[in-house]
Amino acid sequence: MFSGSIPALATPFRDGRFDEAAYRALIDWQIEQGSSGLVPCGTTGEAATMSIAEHNHVLGVCVEQAAGRVPVIAGCGSNDTMVAAEHMRAAKAAGAAAALLVPPYYNRPNQDGVYAHFELLAREGELPIILYNVPARTVTDIHVETMARLVAAFPKIVVGVKDATGVLARVSMQRAACGAGFCQLSGNDDTALAFMAMGGAGCVSVTANVAPALCAAFQHACARGDYTQALALHDRLFALHLALFSDASPGPVKYALAKLRPDFAPDLRLPMTPPGEASRAAVDAALAHAGLI
Repeated sequence: MFSGSIPALATPFRDGRFDEAAYRALIDWQIEQGSSGLVPCGTTGEAATMSIAEHNHVLGVCVEQAAGRVPVIAGCGSNDTMVAAEHMRAAKAAGAAAALLVPPYYNRPNQDGVYAHFELLAREGELPIILYNVPARTVTDIHVETMARLVAAFPKIVVGVKDATGVLARVSMQRAACGAGFCQLSGNDDTALAFMAMGGAGCVSVTANVAPALCAAFQHACARGDYTQALALHDRLFALHLALFSDASPGPVKYALAKLRPDFAPDLRLPMTPPGEASRAAVDAALAHAGLI
C-alpha cells in the first residue's frame, strides 16, 4: 500500500505564519526528486504548535498540491481522541490516502486506553490508519499485542505502522503478530537499512526533506535487494541522519532546507529555537559529505 521514501514534511513559516507558496514548492520538488508519498503535519511538521484550523488547512494544501501524483498520509494525531477524529474528517474530505496517528501522549493511557483511542478512530475516521509508535516522544508504547488486536478487529482500516521505537526486533514481532501484509515503515533514518532488510516497506523520513533523490535511490536499492548499493547510499547519508537530530528537531532540518532552498525560511515556532553552532556545523559537514552542497 505505502512504500519507499516518504518525507515527514517540514512546514515553512515566515513571520509566524504558514508560508503556503514555499510549502507548495517543497512538495513539487519532493515529488520530482522521487519521493513516493508525503506526510504533512507530523512531528517534523510542527503540528503541535498549529491551531486545529491551521493544521487542517496545511493538510488540505498538501493534498491539493500533490494532486494525486503520490499518496498523502495525513498527520492526524492528538492526545485528545476527539481532536484526532476531527483531523481525520478534514483529511478524508481533502482526499488524503490515510491518517498517521500517534497514541495519546501526556495522558499516559494503559493499553486498554490505547486500544479504545484507536478503536473509536477506526470506527469513525473513514480513512486507513497508519499507527505511529514513537514512545520517546509520547511515553506510551503501542504494544505488539495491542497492534495485533487492532488489526484483527479492523483489518481493512489499521493497515500499517510507522515504527520509531528503534527496536529492530519489532519488525519481525509485528509481522508475526499482524501478518505479512501489515505495512511497516521505519520512523528512523539511521536504522532504515536494517529495518528494510528485516522486511520493512519504506521509511517516513526526516532526511528526505533535504536529500529526497538520495533517499529515494536508497529505498529503490533496498526494494530490489541490492544491499551493496543500499549500504553505499546509507554511508553517504548516515552523517546527515545524525546531524539532523544534533539539536531539537526540526531546527536542524529547517536550517538545512534554508541552505538548499532560497525560498524556505528556517523559522520555528516556540518552544522550538534555532539549532546551536555545533549543530549547524554538523549539518554543514554532513551536507557536504552527502554531496548536497
